[in-house]
Amino acid sequence: MTSIRIAAAQTAEFRENVGAALDYAVRIAALAEADGVALLVFPEGFLQGYLTDERSARRVALDLASAEFAAVLDRLPKSGPVLVMGLIEIDDGRLFNTAVVVARGVLLGRYRKAHLLHCEGAFEAGKDSPLFAIGALRFGINICYDTNFPEAAAKVAASGASLILCLSNNMMPREKAEIFKPLHNAVRGERCRETGLWLISSDVTGERDGRIAWGPTAVLNRQGQVVAQLPLEEPGLLVFDFPCGEQDAGARPNDEHCGIR
Repeated sequence: MTSIRIAAAQTAEFRENVGAALDYAVRIAALAEADGVALLVFPEGFLQGYLTDERSARRVALDLASAEFAAVLDRLPKSGPVLVMGLIEIDDGRLFNTAVVVARGVLLGRYRKAHLLHCEGAFEAGKDSPLFAIGALRFGINICYDTNFPEAAAKVAASGASLILCLSNNMMPREKAEIFKPLHNAVRGERCRETGLWLISSDVTGERDGRIAWGPTAVLNRQGQVVAQLPLEEPGLLVFDFPCGEQDAGARPNDEHCGIR
């Protein structure tokens, strides 16, 4: 059996501090590269922060065709894993909660969150569910609340993927966070069982202004079982050997079959 090494970062929040977020991403990407990781996932809204009021979101939003975003790409590593990172995007005046896929400083594509919370009224919903590939690995993306909707995962499955990347930001008021604490993986597990796909999540952690985020950052198999997870409320890097075309994980990555080509 061949496998490809994937990873997800559980991070502190970076709010309106793109420089600090990029410094952190570069450091974590270097650790991942040293460990043979081919795909590295960061949380929802990682780059500028999960800012949902329109004024704040517009202040930090990035046009992916702009010189400002080109400067972001220039800061990212020119070797190592493919990076998937949440950010606030602006396109022809419209705001989107977006995940970008970047390989060695080159933008490969994007996914725009399709299912928006009431507090995300500043954003427009995305419509597409693109498929991405690293060698034999095929993956699609859901962003946080998307995983509450079976159709979002079904679109990933229909594209031919075997893995869902779930970028999340579950910074909530403490009382609400306590209620949802056991539910995040439970809901994601339902999507895995429905579609037969694996899932890896990346979330924020920490506390601010009466809010708390524990994570979770985890890997779930096709049966919806948690097979790897970082400790709650601790920043870290979850590394996992994802099986290419098999039910179970095991061997280290084989670049001939699964690596970046």
